[in-house]
Amino acid sequence: MSTWQIGAVSVTKVLEMEKHWPFSALLPGAEGIVDEFEWLKPDFVTEEGRMKLSIHALVVESEGLTIIVDTCCGNNKQRPGAIPFDNLETDFIGELEKCGYKPEDIDVVISTHLHVDHVGWNTTLVNDSWVPTFPNAEYLFVKGELDHWSSEPQHYGPVFEDSVQPILDAGIATVIETDYEITGEIGLELTAGHTPGHVSVTINSQNESGLITGDMTHHPVQFAKPDLASSADWDQDMSTATRYEAYERWSDGRLIIGTHFAGRTAGVLLAQENGWRFEAI
Repeated sequence: MSTWQIGAVSVTKVLEMEKHWPFSALLPGAEGIVDEFEWLKPDFVTEEGRMKLSIHALVVESEGLTIIVDTCCGNNKQRPGAIPFDNLETDFIGELEKCGYKPEDIDVVISTHLHVDHVGWNTTLVNDSWVPTFPNAEYLFVKGELDHWSSEPQHYGPVFEDSVQPILDAGIATVIETDYEITGEIGLELTAGHTPGHVSVTINSQNESGLITGDMTHHPVQFAKPDLASSADWDQDMSTATRYEAYERWSDGRLIIGTHFAGRTAGVLLAQENGWRFEAI
């Protein structure tokens, strides 16, 4: 179990699964350069040069609230356009409980965006119906993101229909803007490009700061080469501009926790010539 403390706020990683894929599957062009950055191994790149991609949720405790950020892929979901996520049977809830949390303990669910691997455990299949996994939680959806995906084709499968719409139907969703504050310590910042309404989660407590990236950065090699856009990005020019602007601000010593970073998932950004280095801790 990995837990980080940022002032009075704790953040705990709950793993669903880890995948080792060729970089070409997500970050075309990275294969030829990862060897230039020895600091990527062993946490983020295998000895064979494959990308380590972790799919996990992050549980944040702040001011008496238990918040889960991004709910991974989920079980029993039909994903014909994303075979690695199709019809899964993982022990994510068991892993959550090993970390000290039951589904009913969660007060708030927030998604950095509404892609297949970030909303799956919003719901669970019970008697052929999708019901909220976290029965006592308020689910927060960013308006711009919700508006986009409510009308977009679902290329990976019925993601909106089985993982978002049932929450709306249950009446436990709150539609928010990107300047929303979850607590006095936890907020959001717009980091658009990967998707239109993509947000990162900010943490400020007792003069310490941290941030949960979401998919504006899939892999730490993008710190070294911010112009490496993901093939899954909605607008690659926008996502690249977002990374450059954000990394300038984020290299101030704050703790950065990667939504898909394997190994030592958290660290700090160090500015270097033509890019940044991620110093995992």
